[in-house]
Amino acid sequence: MHEIQWVLCPICHNKTRLKIRGDTVLINFPLYCPKCKQETLVNVNHMNTSVIKEPDAQTQSR
Repeated sequence: MHEIQWVLCPICHNKTRLKIRGDTVLINFPLYCPKCKQETLVNVNHMNTSVIKEPDAQTQSR
């Protein structure tokens, strides 16, 4: 039987509304936290969550 865990928010470390199993793989997943109301891109592989840092938007110079 597979182990099931809650995915924790990488910002506030509270539970999100998402559960994953040990064989779950998520790539570029937009994880939303209802507590801090932030959305973060994450990768999940073998119960390890890693945050994908998005580059900040740059203003265009003319």
